[in-house]
Amino acid sequence: QLQLVESGGGVVQPGGSLRLSCTVSRSALGNYAIGWFRQAPGKEREIVSCISISGLRTNYIDSVKGRFSISRDDVSNTAYLQMNSLKPEDTATYYCTAKIESYSNYAHCSSPEYWGQGTQVTVSS
Repeated sequence: QLQLVESGGGVVQPGGSLRLSCTVSRSALGNYAIGWFRQAPGKEREIVSCISISGLRTNYIDSVKGRFSISRDDVSNTAYLQMNSLKPEDTATYYCTAKIESYSNYAHCSSPEYWGQGTQVTVSS
């Protein structure tokens, strides 16, 4: 069973930056498309970003384009979400996910098979 552990969340002022990490164990990261979801209190969960197995394809929701960047390091079995120019509306619990994917360049990450426990990001002055 794949295990994902997120880290890097915290409290940051508007305009600040955070880098979330997702460390994968019990299987090789290279077998999965990796996604980051988030859920704010009282709101539906949404997918923020996804990166393909190859690392060549990425997707972002419109609200984070140009501010967030997803990446992966299959050697260290770790994926990242670099978040810059953070806004109060980015406040949420962020979840790392892994999706079994047949196509190495497919980056949509819907209905992932595995989820991490989540890490809280709070953007507040």
